[in-house]
Amino acid sequence: MPTNSGPKITLWLNNLEEATLRRVKQLGVDHVCMGGPKIPWTTEKLGGWIETLGAAGLELRLLMIGGFDDAIYGREGRDEQIEQVCASIRAAGQVELPVIEYNFYAHRITEGYFEVEGRGGAGLLAFDYERVRDLPPLEGKGAYPLEQMWENVTYFLKAVVPMAESAGVRLALHPNDPPPPISRGSGQIMGSLEGWKRLVDIVPSPHNGITFDPGVTREIGEDPVEVCRWFCERDCVNHAHYRNVEMRVAREQYTEVFLDEGEVDMFAVMRELVRQRYSGLVYPEHPPQLDADRENSFPGAGGAYSGFAYTIGYARAMLQAATAVEGPA
Repeated sequence: MPTNSGPKITLWLNNLEEATLRRVKQLGVDHVCMGGPKIPWTTEKLGGWIETLGAAGLELRLLMIGGFDDAIYGREGRDEQIEQVCASIRAAGQVELPVIEYNFYAHRITEGYFEVEGRGGAGLLAFDYERVRDLPPLEGKGAYPLEQMWENVTYFLKAVVPMAESAGVRLALHPNDPPPPISRGSGQIMGSLEGWKRLVDIVPSPHNGITFDPGVTREIGEDPVEVCRWFCERDCVNHAHYRNVEMRVAREQYTEVFLDEGEVDMFAVMRELVRQRYSGLVYPEHPPQLDADRENSFPGAGGAYSGFAYTIGYARAMLQAATAVEGPA
């Protein structure tokens, strides 16, 4: 996503209340992302959100789209849902929303998450596949072989990417997080680097990209800087997250830690994004759970305003340092 503007530190909003927008602006965040409305989206709905944010000095740069499970699972009704997704992409283009993010899980195995204690008693998120390896398929959901999921996402992409190209909207598929190979009996297309690369080759286009996440990259046992470079050189990074982890068993056991801890060289990651002239959002998500947030949560920032103040500040410092070394985008 090469332009002359450089990476933009972002925060995910859960609502458009005045108090939320005020606090986000106080953190120095100017570009935000949100979950999108029910599909199909309309220009009236999106335009209203953009107007509200603009009045607070904020720019909406990304919406998450969902509500197309029939397309994900290849069930009857998927064509109608794909039409709704295409209509939503068209509406996004008309209001100049640059990026739409989405998931393509055959069940996200969040049952394997649990909290562990970090420094000073802060809450950190950990994952252990052994806790959930043998969980059966959910009733009424079934299990889906890996190749069937690849067939489903291929059908989906061949329908929606041309619309994204014509609308001027980039699509960003979030990698599997957690990334184990099987989730309640179903294969997971985005749980490995091989899968990420296969995804962008289905319909080669800058509009068919991924959300690059250095934390997930390390969770699957890969080098975040090398992976960042590979996808940026192909102009396939359409959104970026910013997390650090300690990985014990690739794809199966890890802990999400403070940004200044862990195995990922966060400065090297930011430097690579700047070097590659990436100009999209960088979202320092999954903040540590600090006592201040446990005692006084703030729903507008996912209940973790103090934690986000730390991650936003750290990410901005890394961006300033990387820009000083590499030069402005």
